[in-house]
Amino acid sequence: MGVLEPGVSELSTREAAEAAQRRGAVPHVLDGRDLANKRSTLDGIAAVLSFPEWAGRNLDALYDCLTDLSWLPEGEHVLIWSGSRELARHDPKAYKKINSVLRDAAANTICGRSFDSVRTND
Repeated sequence: MGVLEPGVSELSTREAAEAAQRRGAVPHVLDGRDLANKRSTLDGIAAVLSFPEWAGRNLDALYDCLTDLSWLPEGEHVLIWSGSRELARHDPKAYKKINSVLRDAAANTICGRSFDSVRTND
C-alpha cells in the first residue's frame, strides 16, 4: 500500500474498509470532513468506536480507550479516518498529537482486541 504523506493511504475509505474486512478486522469509519478541532475529532473517534459514556474526551482518555476496547467484540478494530486533512489544516498541533496517540495505542493494545488506524485521502 503506498502513501501520499506519512500515514495517509492511497486507498479510498471504501477500499480500506474492504481490506480490513478481508483480514477479519472490524472497520470503524470516521468522516473527518467537518472535524476542524481537537474536541470534535475526539468526540468523533469516541462515537465511531462506541466509547463508554464514562470515557473522557482528552488525549490520555483516547489512549486508554484505544488500548482497551473491552466493550467491543474481540479481534482487530481499525479506525479509518477519512478527511483527516481538515483537522491538519485547522489545527496542525492537535492533528499531530492525535496521530501520535493512534500510533502508540496500536502498539500497546490489551484485552484480546487489537487496534489499528489508517487515514484515507478522500
